[in-house]
Amino acid sequence: MDDQERGPGPRPESGEAPPEGRPPGPLPYEGVWRFTAPAADSSVPQARHAVRDLLVRQGVPVSDDVVQGLLLIVSELVTNAVRHAAVLSPMLAVEVAVGAEWVRVAVEDDHPYRPTALEADHGRTGGRGLLLVREITREAGGVCDVEHTASGGKVIWSALPLAVARTA
Repeated sequence: MDDQERGPGPRPESGEAPPEGRPPGPLPYEGVWRFTAPAADSSVPQARHAVRDLLVRQGVPVSDDVVQGLLLIVSELVTNAVRHAAVLSPMLAVEVAVGAEWVRVAVEDDHPYRPTALEADHGRTGGRGLLLVREITREAGGVCDVEHTASGGKVIWSALPLAVARTA
């Protein structure tokens, strides 16, 4: 899995003062990182581990619950890209963006189909990955969406608030 750092994350507008109590400029853990991988089953655990390792390496102040939710979201989104987009998109990208108060994960592929979350059907054993992503995101107080890319593909993303880990 290729790892490409794309520089610091969102910054206040020029001339805009940072929020009270926050030093000027990005926090040490803020930034945007992008991983590319083949649309293959082996990329699912690789993407999950890469996201987990990135959060630890950058020292992102995130609770265990949020980390577990993010990792499940990454697994579901990469699995969907592998299962449903690989025929038109042999590569996929996972992007992690961390701001002062949120973390966003996104999976991009080149397939034009924009999926929708299926409702629970207890007779089916699969097909509810996006429903799960939506519910995890909602329960964490975050937002998620599917958007078209300029190249005709799509990016599915979920942004969760950073629940700062409590110290014992």
